[in-house]
Amino acid sequence: MFSKACIIGDPVAHSRSPMIHNYWLKQLGLAGSYIKAHVTPDQLPHFISQMQSVGYVGANCTIPHKESILKLCSHVTDTAQALGAVNTIWFDNNQLYGDNTDVSGFLGALDYSSPYWDKNLKKAVVIGAGGAARAIIYGLMQRGIAQIHVVNRSIERAQVLAARFGSKIIPASFDDMSIALENAGLLVNTTSLGMKGQPPLEIDLAPLKSGAIINDIVYVPLETPLLKMARDMAQAKKFKTVGGLDMLLYQAVDGFDHWFGVRPVVTDELRTLLQKDIAG
Repeated sequence: MFSKACIIGDPVAHSRSPMIHNYWLKQLGLAGSYIKAHVTPDQLPHFISQMQSVGYVGANCTIPHKESILKLCSHVTDTAQALGAVNTIWFDNNQLYGDNTDVSGFLGALDYSSPYWDKNLKKAVVIGAGGAARAIIYGLMQRGIAQIHVVNRSIERAQVLAARFGSKIIPASFDDMSIALENAGLLVNTTSLGMKGQPPLEIDLAPLKSGAIINDIVYVPLETPLLKMARDMAQAKKFKTVGGLDMLLYQAVDGFDHWFGVRPVVTDELRTLLQKDIAG
């Protein structure tokens, strides 16, 4: 049986998801395809209603559809409900299910690159207060991190996340960045700063704990200015760096499993394939 899946977005041309899923389909010898579907917000309800009839078993959802898709699902996971956003949908008994795999992607990437990263981690800092930040905060809370400082240009948006997730969240503005970073063992950038075409995230990493992990979820470029700065300080501060590519890879695993009935493995070959494509 030939099964189709896609990524729904506006825009969507930049997505590397087809490269990931079509690699797995070929590797596993499965009959199926994964394509890009450019769908505008006004087209979304009709597109979703027609998916099954044209052979789709499910999809990924990216900007700007993650919140709108949630409202179209018959069932959503606790994770998606907690985040108020869906990035993966699938059909089961003609019912539309939704999940948010950004959480498993974030945790999977750190577990792969820095095993036991959460052991004895007392304090983490998340920069940004958008949808990606919600997923990272939720993942950190699942791992029992006691203090999560959320730093955002507008402290009001960070305060909204504190109200949503509880007392473990400590909101701060960029003016208080150095205080938030003091002795933190993990820093995660969830903003677009440092992305290709965007200004860099310019902060002083010196207050971080020696041996801290600096994680940038941006993956174009593969090494952002933040990661380069952390790498340059690695000898003195023993920093470890984690780029955004592995989060992209690991968030794809659950969706593929739902659509095609096989749990794929993130391999070095696939990682290298994407690295070459991103590097151009």
